[in-house]
Amino acid sequence: MSASVHILGPQFSNFVRSVQLCCEEKGIPYTLGFELEGQPLDFGGARHLALHPFAKVPVLLHGERRLFETAPICRYLDANFDGPTLQPQAAWQRAEVDQWSQALSSYVDQAVVRRFLLEFVFPQGDGGSIRMQKVEQAKPEVVGMLRLIEHQLGGHDYLVGEGFSMADAILTPILDYLEGMPAGKPLVAEFPTLTSYLQRLRQRESSQRVLVPPRFA
Repeated sequence: MSASVHILGPQFSNFVRSVQLCCEEKGIPYTLGFELEGQPLDFGGARHLALHPFAKVPVLLHGERRLFETAPICRYLDANFDGPTLQPQAAWQRAEVDQWSQALSSYVDQAVVRRFLLEFVFPQGDGGSIRMQKVEQAKPEVVGMLRLIEHQLGGHDYLVGEGFSMADAILTPILDYLEGMPAGKPLVAEFPTLTSYLQRLRQRESSQRVLVPPRFA
């Protein structure tokens, strides 16, 4: 089977970037783009649905294998390739990484990205205007999620324990987008531990290669 993988999806997707981070951390060769065998896909079209039945991204292509959903993709990459481990060896900490990976992929992503950030990127108001009422309604939930993460970090360098894990890879692009937008920057600034954590993540070599323009902003 090929030593390289293809990450199906646009590079601006926070979940695509999470899979990229895992590949970069482990030194896995990869290609990237919303195409199959050199041919672009129609989002939600038949060929897309054949790879992901819910018409989402990313999808990992590894030889004849096809795998969708970010956390399972990250676990597969960690288990199947050499390089630094992205999951703790201890069963309890490994379960905690799984727990946070799932929570970030659902609750935190929905609150921060889907209900807050995307209103600025793809505004749905009249004439393409930003629905500021929706933004204000979403803001308390965003702050609540940031407070939860701040509490989880405590005095640790990373989300679970002392090492970078796939949970950090899932969270990094979300926070990077949020702090990088004028509406999100002051929200992140309220949490000093979280701010230091994001700065530490951005300094990693993997982040230097992945967290690049185009941003949502």
